[in-house]
Amino acid sequence: MAAVGESVARPASAGGFEEALNAIAGIEGWLSPDQAERLWQRAREVEPPGEIAEIGSYRGRSTILLAHAASPGVAVVAIDPHAGNDRGPHQIEGTAEEGEADHAAFMANLRKAGVADRVRHVRLTSAEAAPEVGGPLDLVYVDGAHRYAPARDDIAEWGARVRPGGVMLVHDAFSSIGVTLALIRLAFFGRLFRYEGRSRSLAEYVRADLTSRERAGNALGQLAELPWFVRNLVVKVALATGFTPLARLVGYRSDEWPY
Repeated sequence: MAAVGESVARPASAGGFEEALNAIAGIEGWLSPDQAERLWQRAREVEPPGEIAEIGSYRGRSTILLAHAASPGVAVVAIDPHAGNDRGPHQIEGTAEEGEADHAAFMANLRKAGVADRVRHVRLTSAEAAPEVGGPLDLVYVDGAHRYAPARDDIAEWGARVRPGGVMLVHDAFSSIGVTLALIRLAFFGRLFRYEGRSRSLAEYVRADLTSRERAGNALGQLAELPWFVRNLVVKVALATGFTPLARLVGYRSDEWPY
């Protein structure tokens, strides 16, 4: 895998980012264009025979993007139990019927996008799926359950499988309380991942063995994101209560849940 930000020669058959963006248009999910571009770029930097793992696929928006970006010979594994739970920001507990509907939509969306044969779907929880996925991994995209305990376990267990120089992308960082607390515990002061910045709430980490000096700078870079995190919490309270002037007060002009 090339260094972050470094361009990689692509096969002539590979499509560009705009093609990938068109392929996911209209598919439900929480992935903004700038987040999609960061995810796509990191996936396209993985060289064969590398492997990409996605934790949390929902209806395939990010899965299709990863499959479009990945070179031939790069494995793309999508892990989602489609059990009906943790379906989005307002639904932690769901039903089996909703899970089946998500699974059917996921498979149909992959077929429609022409990437069904590029993706291996593991229909298990992230904890159960670990033995089903080889390692080390070149890219891990964490967008599973956003409660603290499962987010902590995903970041710790799947992050540990990222090879040196590989990338971990975490969605809803500095936005979801559970995900942010997990990152504070595991990444802010740790030595295994260097923080590279974010696209909205999509945070990027590169696996590296940090020195004490590097760890201090790494912690400061992430601590600097906490005011944005507090602002997102204010926005969520405003949207949840219908008191939208509060969201406008902190500069938020959308009615969409922040991510």
